[in-house]
Amino acid sequence: MNPTASPGQEHAQLREAVRRNPADFIAWLMLADAEMGVGALEAAGHALQRAQALRGDHPETLARRGRLHWMRAEHAAAVTLLRHAAALMPQHPGIALWLGHALEDAGDAEPAAQAYAIAHRLMPDAPGIAAQALNWQRRLCDWTQLDALSRQVRQAVAQGQPGVEPFAFLSEDSSAAEQLACARLRAAPLARLRPLAPTQVRREGPLRLGFLSNGFGAHPTGLLTVAMFEALRAHPQVQAQLFALNRDDGSEIRRRLAAAAPLHDVAGQPHQAIAHSLRGAGIDLLFDLRGWGGGGAPEVLALRPAPVQINWLAYPGTSGAPWIDYVIGDAFALPDALAPHYSETVLRLPRAFQPSDTTRIVEEPPPRSACGLPEDGVVFCCFNNSYKLNPRSFGRLMAVLRGVPGSVLWLLSGPGHADARLRAAAGREGIDPRRLVFMPKLPHPAYLARYRHADLFLDTHPYNAHTTASDALWAGCPVLTTPGQTFAARVAGSLNHHLGLDALNLADDAGFVAHAVALGNTPARLSALRGELAARRAASSLFDMAGFARDFAALAGDIGRRHGWHG
Repeated sequence: MNPTASPGQEHAQLREAVRRNPADFIAWLMLADAEMGVGALEAAGHALQRAQALRGDHPETLARRGRLHWMRAEHAAAVTLLRHAAALMPQHPGIALWLGHALEDAGDAEPAAQAYAIAHRLMPDAPGIAAQALNWQRRLCDWTQLDALSRQVRQAVAQGQPGVEPFAFLSEDSSAAEQLACARLRAAPLARLRPLAPTQVRREGPLRLGFLSNGFGAHPTGLLTVAMFEALRAHPQVQAQLFALNRDDGSEIRRRLAAAAPLHDVAGQPHQAIAHSLRGAGIDLLFDLRGWGGGGAPEVLALRPAPVQINWLAYPGTSGAPWIDYVIGDAFALPDALAPHYSETVLRLPRAFQPSDTTRIVEEPPPRSACGLPEDGVVFCCFNNSYKLNPRSFGRLMAVLRGVPGSVLWLLSGPGHADARLRAAAGREGIDPRRLVFMPKLPHPAYLARYRHADLFLDTHPYNAHTTASDALWAGCPVLTTPGQTFAARVAGSLNHHLGLDALNLADDAGFVAHAVALGNTPARLSALRGELAARRAASSLFDMAGFARDFAALAGDIGRRHGWHG
């Protein structure tokens, strides 16, 4: 194949190759790869059937069939096929990598980490594989060789080597400039896609706003946005349409979203088909609510289905992509100092950039004993995902426990043996491992109710609490954080700032520990703080979704006018 050909030309060349020589096994495999690359899963399956007819259960065919099942979210079938392929070709790093992905999504955490480690051992200099191994070690709280892997990944980005996923890179102690470099490397291959014919924002009539996400359901994105979309209906100058990359999960959130705005199910469709759906809907401003997070569709955005495209909410960093025109933040989370490290034009809402579902009722939790908590003593909590915990963040959590006798730390249970590793790490810090209590993942109302037992949320760094911080504050639990120098490190601080609780934004780890210890040893101060949070929650702009929708509609109108809309 011509290495300079566009993806469309490559497809044409491969189709011609198999037409000329239907017995060309390699061409059928390459065609399957190309079809999967553009999301054409049915066509990829046909190509693999032809390859299998030629060579039977060849490991390269088995591996691609497994990858295809993985892309269809058929995880058990994917694992079976990829394990078979790996047994036939144990020295193939790509098969080990795909097996890791399938095991991860199947919920087999420790075997997934082993597969990633094998892939890294087989190809130790590949940045993308090193980044996968690093990311999964973080998820499992396996901190052995963490610094060496992190240095390798950051050095690869500094040297312009592609393959590192920007979302995982947010967990590294990297600068905004490094995050921009990583995102640009990720975006570069997609720049080869041929965009749709240019179009313009409409001149008159309501602006049509499109929102593309894989989180339209019982997912952090759905939970954050549903009340905002409901309130946006009061602003007829804008009309929202939702494009769901995820299937209907049957949740109440999905039902409310579909009632709030037209919801198009585009799950599993080829990228071109999704782009044409967006174009056919006449979308003027397209908001990407996933970015470089898993399950998104950056290829769709690269096809330029809308005249104006915007990065908002779900990916707390720059896209690094020339097809994304704007990013929406707020003055705290995305200050002027960060703007030079964004490929997009920075726009800001006058309030916190993050909406929230303010219709939720925080129910009464079960007794403390039923939650595994002692009857007495201060309960510190950190319900962030396990990959946000790292030696630095965990060390300061242990310092707080050391300074507040009788207190416990309530954590979200992690995958695999993560909980056991954290208990062992506590023991090495001189802390009784029994002072760590783990909460299993629960339905959102049950999880939200647990905050009534928590006295203070202790945040992580450099990737801090986002949706989780909003949950905690809505449920009445104050959040202590140390705002950093990147968007991902400043979201919890932004929420505190817009509540008027800047005193909970500490400058460094020493201040964080000292403040937490002082509060933990003074129950009256903790009680007063919770009372202050309750009062500010009711009076501030943070949980005012009618006001949020008004500001969002105004900002959308400002963007439209920049591009010729007259209202």
